This record gives sequence, C-alpha cells and structure tokens, in this order.
Amino acid sequence: MRLYWEIVRVTARRMRTYRAATFAGVVTNTVFGYILAYVLLAAVRDGPVESVGAGAFGTRDAATFTFVAQGLLVAVGVMGTTMEMAERVKSGEVALDLARPYDYQGWWAAVAYGRAVFYLWARGIAPFLLGALAFDLRLPPEAWLWPAFLLAVALAIGLAFAWGFLLQMTAFWIVDVRGPNQLGWVSAQLLAGTFVPLALVPDDAERLVRLLPFASMIQVPVEVYLGMHRGQDLLAAYGVALAWLAVLVAAGRLVLARAERRVVVDGG
Repeated sequence: MRLYWEIVRVTARRMRTYRAATFAGVVTNTVFGYILAYVLLAAVRDGPVESVGAGAFGTRDAATFTFVAQGLLVAVGVMGTTMEMAERVKSGEVALDLARPYDYQGWWAAVAYGRAVFYLWARGIAPFLLGALAFDLRLPPEAWLWPAFLLAVALAIGLAFAWGFLLQMTAFWIVDVRGPNQLGWVSAQLLAGTFVPLALVPDDAERLVRLLPFASMIQVPVEVYLGMHRGQDLLAAYGVALAWLAVLVAAGRLVLARAERRVVVDGG
C-alpha cells in the first residue's frame, strides 16, 4: 500500500512542474465558467427548475454549480486528455510495466489520484474565487458537507479513472485509440452534467441518466456541495457510485487479463 501512496505523492509533485499549463488551465476554466454561468442563469431566470434527484435548482445554484464543476473537470478527469497508458501500450513499454512487481491497474489508479490531489487546489480554487467576483456563489451551508463533498469527489475520481482505464485498454487491440477515447469521454461529459446540469434534462431522461455511472462524476459531487443530498438520499448517491466503481474496476481487470494474454502471444 505504501508504494501506491508514494505514487500519489510523486505524481502530485510532478504536476507542479507544469506551471504555465496550470495557469492557462485556470484561465480557460474561468472563462468557460463565466460563459456557462450566464447561459444557465438565462435558463433558470423564470424560476427554480425541479430536479428529479435533488429538488429545486435556482439561480444561485446554477452559478455555484458552474464554477464548482469547472474546478472539478480536470481533477476528476472527465476531460479525458490523459492518454499516457495507451501511449505506453503503443510504444511497447507496457511489456516492462506488466513485468514489474505491482498491480498494473492499481498503479494507474494511484497516478490518477495523484493528479487529482494537485488539480483540486491548483485548478479548483482559483476559478471559484474569480467567479465569485461577478456571481453570487455560495459555500456548503453546513460544515459536515465538506467531508461529504470530498468523499463524493474521491468516488468521482475513481469512477472516471475506471472508465478511462477501459477506454485506454483498447490500445491492445487497435492502433489509434483517439476515436474510442473521444467518443467515450464526450458521452461521459454530456451524461455527467459537465456542461448542462441534469436538472435541465427531461424528467424521464434524468431518471435514466442518474442510474448510470457518469452522473456521479460531476453532477452528484456538486449537488452534495450544494447540500442537495442528505440522510438516506446521500447514502443512496454514494451507493450508486460505489456499485458502479466495483463494476467498472472488475471490468477493467477482466479486460486487463485478456490483454496480458495477448502480450504473451504477440511477444512469443
């Protein structure tokens, strides 16, 4: 276990070297936050929108949702820009990775959490503070919501990693994974409430989307931040995320087992 903690720590430290990229990312998240906030405010200006899973969604919720979501995008990993694992498969370096004495899936999960540790503060706080200069944003109404929110974010990171792991594993069978990767992540972004909160989706569609793993990547953590999930409802939200995390991790291990056999066959 110590190895994976060290991977988290070293990855977070490594991400600090990309200062220009981090600054550019903060600017991008802030600009898009302003654009999306004004769009959402226009959508709810006639009154709160009722969400099937979290109650009323008003103007203050819309603005806060936008900037919290912008701060989570890269930290959680729903943008799908990281393809390091697939690149190592393509170059053949994966043969060395699989021969090393650690769990392959666990290694990349630790890398994902290491990136998240850095991005949560480096690209999460600044856009929110800059958004608060022009919009009426709010903090969680009760202190206990902070740890509840962090737990939801931790589950979101795990879900995004497990989904991305499956997408990048296609590199064992196809030469260029950019197509499946883009298709998989665009679908995830739309279903996660990345750009349009699920409260604005028709009720029947919202019920279906909330049963999928993607809502737990962005929509649900932000709703927890806003205090929209409490008691049994909060436990149910965690339960959905944990169930899907178990399913996706298990699927990743099955695909990895098939891929390892393929490496043995191709390598002699």
